[in-house]
Amino acid sequence: MEQKHPLPPFNEIKALKKVQMAEDAWNSKDPVAVSMAYTVDTEWRNRIDFINGRDEVQAFLRKKWEKELNYKLKKQLWSFRDNRIAVRFEYEYQTKDGQWYRAYGNENWEFDDNGFMKKRFASINDLPISETDRKL
Repeated sequence: MEQKHPLPPFNEIKALKKVQMAEDAWNSKDPVAVSMAYTVDTEWRNRIDFINGRDEVQAFLRKKWEKELNYKLKKQLWSFRDNRIAVRFEYEYQTKDGQWYRAYGNENWEFDDNGFMKKRFASINDLPISETDRKL
């Protein structure tokens, strides 16, 4: 059976590694590569969207990165226990009309025994910023 290391249960080192791997994958802006960290039947809540399975994840991410240009993400470990990790994050992006945004949020992750994320719940808020206010 395929595994996505590090595997739960998480300690601080393994949790930090999972968070960095997720940050790197999302910053690649490759929907297929990102989706491979999730179970085939993964369940997401992203803002008001409910997404189920890798195919829907890929479609969601393609649409996201068509609208969110110059995307750059930073994740930070917030907490971990057993097979769960909580992160806080911020990312910046630009819309087609040139407006910059910084998005802030929190994610709760639950992993299966093979290290794939089976649940991802994200709460996100967007703040319009000027280009000179960019941090990432």
